[in-house]
Amino acid sequence: MTVDALLTGTPRPFRGDDHSAIAKQPVAGPVRITWDGFAGDAVADRIHHGGWDKAIHLYPQDHYDWWLERRPGHPLLAAPGAFGENIASRGMTEEDICLGDRFSLGTAIVEVSHGRQPCWKLDHRFGGRDVMTTIIRTARCGVYFRVIREGEAEAGGRMDLLDRPLPDWSVARLFRLLIGGGHRHDAAAVRQLADMTLLAEVWRDRASKLSL
Repeated sequence: MTVDALLTGTPRPFRGDDHSAIAKQPVAGPVRITWDGFAGDAVADRIHHGGWDKAIHLYPQDHYDWWLERRPGHPLLAAPGAFGENIASRGMTEEDICLGDRFSLGTAIVEVSHGRQPCWKLDHRFGGRDVMTTIIRTARCGVYFRVIREGEAEAGGRMDLLDRPLPDWSVARLFRLLIGGGHRHDAAAVRQLADMTLLAEVWRDRASKLSL
């Protein structure tokens, strides 16, 4: 994958008393990557965002043209960061990226932990009521990484695939099973996910509940 931009943000007023760091901005120059994610990045809701399994969020810029066909001229889609991503990348999507994949990111190494489960904040940010449901329907969800080795990266570089232990488990497949309703049609796969240690704990818990 190629990296168009690396982005960070801090919590700001969002809606009423809510705050959010979803409005991230590209960083010029090198970005330090720690166990918690990008230096200078922060989250407002520590229950649902941040932490080991959600250190870094990638959203494929490959999807932007698709979104623009549905929202022509939307200003958020004119530049990276529309979906609150830390990494704006090209070359692979959720259909191509698999659970447990390890990528180089500058001198750091990151590992795929799960997909992003969308929430109401995307609808509010885009000024519409169907962004969240469209993501659920299409699995254009984005990817979360945990940091395996700290380091430093810069926009304009590459993310090279270093290891792929689970080639049958694309992020899109995980998302469709656990978020998109696919558990109703493949209970055996969901039971497998409940015991898959590379899967983020929150999605393993979800798989366990959906298996009951």
